Amino acid sequence: VFRSQMPLQTIINPQLVSDLVNSLVTMADESGRHYFERWEIVNAYSGCMLGNPALSVLADAYAKGIRSYDVEKAYRYAVNSSKRFGNDPLGYTPSELCISHTLEYAYADWCISRLAEQLGKREDAALYAAKGQSYRNIFDREKGWFRPRRADGAWEPWPENARTTEWYGCIESNPYQQGWFVPHDVEGLVDLMGGREQFVQMLDSVFVVPPIYDDSYYGFRIHEITEMQVADMGNYAHGNQPAQHMIYLYNYAGAPWKAQYWAREVMDRLYSACPDGYCGDEDNGQTSAWYVFSALGFYSVCPASDEYVVGSPLFRKAVVNLENGNKIVLEAPDNSPENRYIGAVQFDGKSYTYNFLRHSDLVKGAGVRFSMRPDPDYTRGTEPGDAPYSFSRE
Repeated sequence: VFRSQMPLQTIINPQLVSDLVNSLVTMADESGRHYFERWEIVNAYSGCMLGNPALSVLADAYAKGIRSYDVEKAYRYAVNSSKRFGNDPLGYTPSELCISHTLEYAYADWCISRLAEQLGKREDAALYAAKGQSYRNIFDREKGWFRPRRADGAWEPWPENARTTEWYGCIESNPYQQGWFVPHDVEGLVDLMGGREQFVQMLDSVFVVPPIYDDSYYGFRIHEITEMQVADMGNYAHGNQPAQHMIYLYNYAGAPWKAQYWAREVMDRLYSACPDGYCGDEDNGQTSAWYVFSALGFYSVCPASDEYVVGSPLFRKAVVNLENGNKIVLEAPDNSPENRYIGAVQFDGKSYTYNFLRHSDLVKGAGVRFSMRPDPDYTRGTEPGDAPYSFSRE
């Protein structure tokens, strides 16, 4: 890849996203249920898994100007989804899967708040923005991590290996992996953990602790744990979706070079052009999507925020052809396996220190040039203002 002088080219088609949203609305209509299911299978509602992932698809599509569907109906079904699958009036979901439920629903409600704001529904926007802060209600400051909580407000017992215990408040994962899922308010999570330094130390620990697990809570080992051990990156389980954005969180805490290092490590070590080239489930394209985004040099940590978080580009040149006729040209002429760190970035010829790229800027046509180097730059992108979007900064 690095030796090739031919640029990677790809075409982005918003019409496909519009078709997807129309399909979601149509299924909600034809089912007679008038809400978005979590896992549709051939127009059937399986009732499987948790969260409200369709709401992020809808909110992200609208934020990016993709609106060729019945927006009011889609919004109404989004609200219905939150009412049916959402955090309890307590401000969290007191269930066996309390951590996964509460964090997933908090993000989905923030998505509704973004959509409501753009539609001029200010009362709804305020309501769902507040619900988007529900993640705070299950963070145990004494333990320094998320913890399942009962309906009476009491915490569930804390096992000896709580953070690495399978299914302890989480679905198909453990608190060490699921606990980073606050994509809409990473700065709020940084504050809960005691600041940027403590946040970075905790994130570092995910990659260096032994790939241990405790299946005593559930009774047997799930395949995601096996894949995590084979990957040998501590407790980072790239084959499990709740963890896939984790690497990019360093950009929110003033350590973007660590995101660059780990993004390249994952691309190099956990993917290959072979029949077994994935390190876990492909799951409807998510594992491939992570690679395609990351190879371009950025990733959508928080859909509906209009921002992509910068990592480490894999190619010397990539051209994204947009449906509107514009092009995004991404260049890193000094790129190599050794030169994985970003020394400087230019956006349309001007110096650019931010750790994110705005979708609204890119779709106008843009040229992004990365200056790559073999050692980290400990000064670029370290100021608080260089961090990507977090709700707490509004």
